[in-house]
Parts: sequence; C-alpha cells; structure tokens
Amino acid sequence: MPIKHIDFNIDAAQGFGIYKNDTESELLDYVSSVNISCGFHAGDPQLIKEYLLKCKEKNLTIGAHIGFNDIQGLGYRPMELSSDEIEAIVIYQIGALASFAKAYSLTIDHVRPHGAMYKLASENYEFSLAIANAIKKFDKWLVYTCLDNDILQKVSDETGIVVNRELFIDKYYKPDFTPDWGNKAYINEEDALNRIRTVLYSSQIKLGNGVFMPVKCDTIHFDTKNPKVNQLLIKAHEIVVPTPVNYNKAELSGWV
Repeated sequence: MPIKHIDFNIDAAQGFGIYKNDTESELLDYVSSVNISCGFHAGDPQLIKEYLLKCKEKNLTIGAHIGFNDIQGLGYRPMELSSDEIEAIVIYQIGALASFAKAYSLTIDHVRPHGAMYKLASENYEFSLAIANAIKKFDKWLVYTCLDNDILQKVSDETGIVVNRELFIDKYYKPDFTPDWGNKAYINEEDALNRIRTVLYSSQIKLGNGVFMPVKCDTIHFDTKNPKVNQLLIKAHEIVVPTPVNYNKAELSGWV
C-alpha cells in the first residue's frame, strides 16, 4: 500500500561548547521534524536555545533527543540502569527541553533515544518499555520514536502510547531487518533514494540479501554524520515533501 505522507527527521544540537556540527543548520529547510539534544549526550543551553529558535522560525516539529549521561562518549557507550534510573534520566531530559521550549512559546511533540540508548531500546523490550512508561508519565500525548520492529509495537500495545516507526535511509540493514550497527559506512545515494521510493510506493525495504520486506514507516531518519547528507536530503525532498508525524497521523484519523 502506498504511503501518502512521510516525515523526515534529523538530530540537532549534537555538540557542546566549541564542539559543534555546522551541517545541522543547513539541513533544516529539507526536514519536517528535529530531535534536539537535551544536555546528557550532547547539547549545551546556548545550542539548545539556538535550535529551538531555528525550529520556531521554520515551523518544524520539535522532539527531545534523549541519551545516556555520557557527553565524553557522545552517548554511544552502553550503560546498565535500573527502571528507576531510566525513568529519572528520561523525565529529566524531556523536562529540560520542554521548559526551555515553553519559554519561547513552543511545545515538544516526540521523544527519540540516541546512540547506545536507541540501540538498546530496539533490542530489549524491558528497556524500551521503561522509556515508554517514563514518557507517558511526563505526558501521555508525546510520541515515542524508535526503530520499527515487534518490540516497539509491543510497547505501544502495553502502554497505549503513540509510537513513531523510524527507518534509517542511509544505513545498511541485515537480512533480519536490523540495522548493521557495526558497519559505519553509508549506502550510496542512488540506493538511498530508491529506498525512499520503495517505501513510499510499496511500503517495503530491500534488505542486505536482496529480499524485499514489508515495513511500517512514519518517519525517515537522516544521519548528519553522513558527509553526503546535504545533497541526499535535497534530492529526497524532490521525491516527496515531508510533513510531521503528528500531522500525518491526524490526517489518517480524519481530523485535518
């Protein structure tokens, strides 16, 4: 079944102090939602403010990009935490961004884990459930963004929270439909653009073994570390103009 609308998202404020990624701001014209780092794995107050105001100017949907408290490792180092600890760090980070956004008459729409937290959430049901319960405790209307798989669906069924099924546009996928986390390379531009077309027109993705697999996709993630992300996003924007997940889901329900 063709997908009528799709969201494009990127991560932003992925730096602190003098360490910044200047590519991020160049991409805002081609996406519909932005995941703003909340200060644990990246993001300092000035950088967070900067991107909140840029998102406001461009009318982009804002999400809390949460991670482990690991700014030295940029949140890519796994940590073992109890359910109480997970709840605390999730609510703390959402609260920080939500309070900052409120000061500028903005609201946050979704929550997306980062790095090691994202990988663990996509592989471990109990961990993903703890994140979802923390999000729900803060605001039951926030959307939980993570990898499209059975764990995310099970978490949604258990908590009743709305989930945002994400697809990586430029990463390699294994035959079991999990990203090849160990492969730091990106698929070539032509294959990435064909992946978008295949998802839009047939709701499928081509896996590493060449087999096509059905997917449920609400948003496509573009990695700002990809040196070709700028031109990839420009060309992807020519295939489809992205719209935020909250708009797409509202339209499907008939409320637009």
